Amino acid sequence: MAEPAERSEAAPARSSRIASLLVASGILLSRIVGLVRERAIATFFGAGLHADVFAAGLRMPNVLQNLLGEGTLSASFIPVYSELLGQGRTKEAGRVAGAMFALLLGIAGLISLLGILLAPVLVTVFTPGFDGERRELMITVVRILFPMTGVLVLSAWALGILNSHRRFFVPYFAPVLWNAAIIAALIAFARRTDLDGLLMAAAWGALIGGFLQFGIQLPWVLRLDREIRLNSGRNEPAFREAVRNAGPAILGRGVVQLSSYVDMVLASLLAIGAVARLRYAQTLYVLPVSLFGMSVAAAELPELARERLGAVETLRARMIEASRRVAFFVVPTLVAFVLLGDVFVAGIYRAGEFGSADVTVVWLTLAAYSLGLLASTSTRIYQSAFFALRDTKTPARVAGLRVLTSAVAGAVAMTQFEPVTVGSLRIPAGVFADVTVGGTPLGPVGLALGAAAGAWLEWALLRARLARHMGSVGAGIGSLTRMFAAALLGAAAGYGVSQTMPDLHPLLLAALVAAAFGVVYLAVAHVVGLDEAGRMVGGVLRRIRRR
Repeated sequence: MAEPAERSEAAPARSSRIASLLVASGILLSRIVGLVRERAIATFFGAGLHADVFAAGLRMPNVLQNLLGEGTLSASFIPVYSELLGQGRTKEAGRVAGAMFALLLGIAGLISLLGILLAPVLVTVFTPGFDGERRELMITVVRILFPMTGVLVLSAWALGILNSHRRFFVPYFAPVLWNAAIIAALIAFARRTDLDGLLMAAAWGALIGGFLQFGIQLPWVLRLDREIRLNSGRNEPAFREAVRNAGPAILGRGVVQLSSYVDMVLASLLAIGAVARLRYAQTLYVLPVSLFGMSVAAAELPELARERLGAVETLRARMIEASRRVAFFVVPTLVAFVLLGDVFVAGIYRAGEFGSADVTVVWLTLAAYSLGLLASTSTRIYQSAFFALRDTKTPARVAGLRVLTSAVAGAVAMTQFEPVTVGSLRIPAGVFADVTVGGTPLGPVGLALGAAAGAWLEWALLRARLARHMGSVGAGIGSLTRMFAAALLGAAAGYGVSQTMPDLHPLLLAALVAAAFGVVYLAVAHVVGLDEAGRMVGGVLRRIRRR
């Protein structure tokens, strides 16, 4: 009699692992193409003026996408929609989905139009350090890219529908088309125009890619939910609940978005190339956040929403299992970025205009960001728990404290490495003023350290508040200790490979170092009894036996 019960309890965990694997697979493909995109940008633009403009240009319109996109929908729309589906109320779910689409379409269209008209003002506010040619190019790029973010908001709506129907691969694969469009534009026009023209081509490629990203998801959405009807939602109580929950979520996302804009404002005050180098580091840093933290959180949210009225212990068990799953992959990534980051940065970016000094500065910035990596990814899981419990206010309040901490700590740390001039006010560099890499100052490293400090504050506050509801929900000290031990041994193996074959092409060397690191980490993790390693090794052995 015990065996069927054990199967029943294990089924949701297996289902969640499969779902998060599908999310991770889609994100992995998207991020791989994203890295190819960043390599192309680094090759053609290096870390100079045009790279700064494109990095800041992609960031600025994202206020619309981040305010109304996946984060807000995860907090408000997906829990309500998933619960309606779980209760079999499909017609009501379709009406709610249609009302949400109509609302997002109207808001996104209006804000996109305002972004085009007010581009000069926005550039002045958000990149005050840009002047002359950088400012003029920035205005043009922003006007091209603002409509793109409106389309990406609708793409996030489609992602919410598909995730609620347990279709996880397509929506996270869709950004591959966005990245591919930018890469295609760069390659197609690289020999036909100067850098100014190539910059505009990349911006138009991003706009076209936004339409492709939404377009590939739409047929799946319409096939899965044939009850979708565009309406105002005035007569739908569930829609009104989603809108009420969206308010605090938008405030929370707005606060987080403010943090990214503070980083951009501060970076624009640094030497030319700081904005670009910060973006190159962030691209690698965000990879494990989205690949592991986001994939598990996205897979867990619909299930947590369906089970929110069940036993607290069930929710707690899911949270602990998800936290350990995330930590198993994030801990080695953290160690690899800090100890071997120069190898990976060189492998991805070292080409064309991207030189050795750029490699070192981006690595140091990445290492500083990575100090907060475990906190950032764990926080994704904690936020999903609050969203499933219909509490969007707590994450919003905590996000505000994170932003304040990151901004203050980042500004202070930045000026320790590099002087800053704001109008007629000049703030001299502090204790690390003489620390440079080939004459390049390290202001971006200070900004990254501030972000890491804010991430740990958010983690601590959310974890403490969750503990009041359901007890401890972390991965556990014992498991984390074994993960770090295995990761350090993996790093030693990777370092050995890098020292024995230093003359290999940077990309090939990075691949071999990653392979050595991964094999040793997985083997040691299996030996010390980590469940995730056991499942992975067991799966490989079963496939070998079948063959």
